[in-house]
Amino acid sequence: MAKVAFLLADNYEDSEMVHPYEEIKKAGHETVIIGLEKGVDCKGKKGAVYQTDIAASEANSSEFDAVVIPGGSAPEALRINEDVVRFVKEINEQNKLIAGICHGPQVMISADVLNGKTATCFIGIRDDVKNAGAEFVDQEVVVSKNIITSRTPKDEPAFIREILEKI
Repeated sequence: MAKVAFLLADNYEDSEMVHPYEEIKKAGHETVIIGLEKGVDCKGKKGAVYQTDIAASEANSSEFDAVVIPGGSAPEALRINEDVVRFVKEINEQNKLIAGICHGPQVMISADVLNGKTATCFIGIRDDVKNAGAEFVDQEVVVSKNIITSRTPKDEPAFIREILEKI
């Protein structure tokens, strides 16, 4: 079974964390929540709460098979953290799965892993994704090499399906 990291900070879109996290766990994979600090409660926009297992500064990319980045406002806080960016870059260098939904691709942009890929995202960051060198397409889920992206909570079933297929 795979070991899957979830990158999390406050103000994430609840369902974009809850549904992938629970489905990946239910499928028998190990899940680890990586945050800016260890042991901190991260609160979603609608009340979901998850505690971080480790800090990004402690995260060793070689120990993980994939990383999932839920959307909402959390990616904005995550993308400015050097350890988060390093972790995502290393996952990409190892050609491991990186999945982001909604605003999740903001972390991918900062880690410079979208260049030459096809991706989708929340429409508000479409131009940022294009400026990062990706071809933007407006569809529920896009798989481009080791990158999976989706737009909004309504796309979660396709997003989760592709993650489970790839891990």
